[in-house]
Amino acid sequence: MSDPGNERPELNAFRDLESLVHHLVEELASFRRRALRAEARVRELEGGGPSVADGPTDRVAELERENEDLKKRVDGAKTRVKTVLDRVHFLRQQAQGGDA
Repeated sequence: MSDPGNERPELNAFRDLESLVHHLVEELASFRRRALRAEARVRELEGGGPSVADGPTDRVAELERENEDLKKRVDGAKTRVKTVLDRVHFLRQQAQGGDA
């Protein structure tokens, strides 16, 4: 087994990227489930059923705010993943240039 200190930097960066992407996928799946539940609830409330009191409309507004927050968090996560991907690409270029 090789010494972790002797590994190529792009392998470490790739492992970091892989971990980040894995966590991002899990987080996105969680956000998607929550958003789908919220959208279904909004459709249910808007569906022409019995008139709704102020309580449910407050909940809809809360869910809409939460949905916006989740969208911002997903956008931030996408930006972080792109940054890591760019770093890995750079490290690969450096490694290939050093091998030549």
